[in-house]
Amino acid sequence: MADRLEYSQEELLSSVAYDEPLIANRVRCHGGFVGGRYQSPRSVGRGPAIAAWQAQLRARGVPLIEIPATLVPPHYPNAAQAVLLLREGVQAPLVRTLTTIAIIEGFGAMIRDQRVPDLSRCVREPLAGTATAHLIGGLFEAHARDEAGHRSEGGHKQMWEAARDLALDNPPVPPDVLMRLMGGRRSGGGRQRLFPELAEAFEELLAVMVNVLVIEVFAADTFGWAETVLGDAEVSRAPREAAAMVGYIRSDETPHVEYLRTSLSELRACTLLGDNGSEWRGAEVVDRLLTRTLRVLTTERPRLQREETHDDIAAALADHRDAAGVQRRFDALEQRSSAPDWEHDPPRVSPA
Repeated sequence: MADRLEYSQEELLSSVAYDEPLIANRVRCHGGFVGGRYQSPRSVGRGPAIAAWQAQLRARGVPLIEIPATLVPPHYPNAAQAVLLLREGVQAPLVRTLTTIAIIEGFGAMIRDQRVPDLSRCVREPLAGTATAHLIGGLFEAHARDEAGHRSEGGHKQMWEAARDLALDNPPVPPDVLMRLMGGRRSGGGRQRLFPELAEAFEELLAVMVNVLVIEVFAADTFGWAETVLGDAEVSRAPREAAAMVGYIRSDETPHVEYLRTSLSELRACTLLGDNGSEWRGAEVVDRLLTRTLRVLTTERPRLQREETHDDIAAALADHRDAAGVQRRFDALEQRSSAPDWEHDPPRVSPA
C-alpha cells in the first residue's frame, strides 16, 4: 500500500486479525493483541494511507502543521497533587475528571455527522489522492468509531471508564457530571465567522477540524497525567492494568492527529474559493483559524476548567479530618505556568 493514494472506506476501516480481543471491565472493546502486543483498530489501510499522503506533501515541499508542545496547558491538578488527594481518600474530583474525559470521548462520534460541502467549489486545486478527499470516505467514520465504539464493540469512552474503575475500584460517579458538561457546552454560544466570503459549511468544516486537532494534540498531556496517576501502586488498585488501558487509548489517537494535520496541511497549500468569486490563500485561512482556537484553548478554557476543578477539590476537602493540612501540601506541589501572551508576544503557530 506504500505508494497508493486512493483507498476505499472498507480499507480505511479494516482491522488486523487479533489473537485475542481487548476486554475492558467486562466490555469487548475495539483493538486487540497480536503476539501479546496491543494493536489499534482500523489500522490495516489507515496507517499506510496517512503515511502515503504525508509523503506526497513532503515530495511537494509542503510542510505539515506542527503545534508547539510549549503551548499545551498543564493538567490541573498535576500528577503529584492528584496522587496526594487519592492518598488522603479524596476521590471525587478525580472521578469527576476521568468521567468527564470519558463522556467527551463519546461525543467524538459526532464527527461522522460533520457536513463536508462540495470541495470542488471551495478549492481551486484537485484533491484526488489526498487525505482531504477521504474525510467522508472513511477517515471521519473511523475517528467516530474509535472514540465512541461501534455496534457491540466499546471505544475510548468505555476504555476510559474501565481505566477509572480498575484504578479506583469502581468508585461512585457524581450524578451531575453530564449535566454540568452539557451546560458548559450550551453556554459557549456559536462560533464567530472569520471568513464570511467562504461557504459557511466550508469554514465550519475547517474550524471543526482545527478545533479537534488542537484538542487531540493537547490530550497527550492528559494521557501522561493519567498513566502516572492511575499507574501509581500506592493509590491505584490495578496500576499496571489501568495505566496500560490509557496507553492503548494513546496509541489509538495517533492516526486522529495525523490525518487531521495532513488534511489541514493540504488545504493550507491550496487556493480557497469564496462564494463571491474571491480567492484566499489556504495558509491565511487555516492559520487564522488555528490561532483563534489555540488562543482560546491555552487561556480561557484552562482558566475556567481550573476554577471549576479548584472548587470541586475545596468541596471534597470540606469534611476531611485535616482539610487545612492537605490543602497546604496540595498547594506546595503546585507547578506554576503562564499562558502565552497572545497580545504582545504571540507564539509562532504556522509551519515555516
